[in-house]
Amino acid sequence: MTRFVQKTLVAALAASFAIGAIAQDKDAPKADAKPAPTVKVDKNTISTMVGMDVGRGLTQIKDDIDVKIVEQALEATLKGEKTSLTQEEALQVRQEFMKTLQAKRVAEQKAAADKNKKEGEAFLASNKSKPGVKTTASGLQYMVEKEGTGAKPKATDKVKVNYLGTKIDGTKFDSSYDRGQPATFPLNGVIKGWSEGLQLMPVGSKYKLFVPAELAYGENGPGQIGPNATLIFEVELLDIEKAGEKAEKAGDAKPGAAMKAAPKADKAATKPADKK
Repeated sequence: MTRFVQKTLVAALAASFAIGAIAQDKDAPKADAKPAPTVKVDKNTISTMVGMDVGRGLTQIKDDIDVKIVEQALEATLKGEKTSLTQEEALQVRQEFMKTLQAKRVAEQKAAADKNKKEGEAFLASNKSKPGVKTTASGLQYMVEKEGTGAKPKATDKVKVNYLGTKIDGTKFDSSYDRGQPATFPLNGVIKGWSEGLQLMPVGSKYKLFVPAELAYGENGPGQIGPNATLIFEVELLDIEKAGEKAEKAGDAKPGAAMKAAPKADKAATKPADKK
């Protein structure tokens, strides 16, 4: 077994067992649930499990490998037979292959960033002329769906909100509604578009924020969002907790824990700009 395949196998097995343990705990049957069918643990089922784990571990490079040759190398190594590559040659192949993969991923990331930026700019250019949409000096766009009558938060305040986050194609990537509880977080610890947008909102308001990539995650957007993505948030401002007040009440979401959409972007929060 080459070091590459060996490490892939070990990593795949470790990940599988870890994920399996988490899933088993998370999906443990409730008292009134029917017991799961018992699977016989023997050489056949263990072999199948290992094969499945190795397959999942190799999914991302499936187009770069010949499964039959992988099987031949695996079998020869397990039997202690000579393989077509020495360990030193296999290490050299792995190092060069990893460089190729890295270059490929960098190119894919750049292509995705360019595509998302172009689509985001086109979306915002069209969106700004729609009825009810306002644009700030920073480029943030927003629309008032419900105007509250409470106070407006400051950058140093902690706010409690319900929100839905989507990409411009409608793909949902985060939602406090789905979790069944509001999120609470400090405005100086979130992305610029959130900090600016929330400071425009009186308590009791519901706004739709159209956040350009530079006010969101820029090129560092997480996997489900992607680089240079323009984002849309529907936000309800439920309450403000002034700086220096007690920590959030029991049941409130922790900042950055449930909030995957807007935890930390830049150190300083952007203050709201004048409306155009």
